[in-house]
Amino acid sequence: MKVFGITGGVGAGKSEVLTYLGQNYDATVIQADEAGYLVMLPGGECYGEIVKLFGRQITTETGELDRKRIAEIVFQDEEKLKALNAIVHPAVKRYIKKAIAAAEKAGTEYLLIEEKYDEICDELWYIYADEEVRKERLIEGRGYSEKKVREIMANQLSEDEFSSHCDFEIDNSGDFEETKKQLDHRMKRYETL
Repeated sequence: MKVFGITGGVGAGKSEVLTYLGQNYDATVIQADEAGYLVMLPGGECYGEIVKLFGRQITTETGELDRKRIAEIVFQDEEKLKALNAIVHPAVKRYIKKAIAAAEKAGTEYLLIEEKYDEICDELWYIYADEEVRKERLIEGRGYSEKKVREIMANQLSEDEFSSHCDFEIDNSGDFEETKKQLDHRMKRYETL
């Protein structure tokens, strides 16, 4: 089984790429955001530590974590962000390792992870899209304000930083049909191995 890490800036189209590959190849898809969500649920591996870090004011009436409130706090407090990441990232990595083992046992040919976990992946793919395209996708597709888009992008790695750590780059700036051609061309390499 081949394990690919898929990374890129917000709005680059990683989810669209993962959906396409998951539907057209014998591939299991793991989205790190979803894994992060699961480990942070009440009773999840990280829940207690996060409540301890931030206090009960970050829980909702139903006891779940108020992710919006947490985001507001960590956006203004870098130390809290580092502490939160130190809790969540190792748990997500453990979740992904278990999913890899389950996919291998099930005989899956490819496993795609949205986010880069170098030591887990055979290969890292960078999904690239021009900054203006990404901004437009976030404003139109997710309803973000221009200010929010600028803030999010300012807190992400630069294009060069993303690219320098990856083995392969997919340009998803234009029509998705062109992106599909790039993906299919790359996947053909593994069909002959």
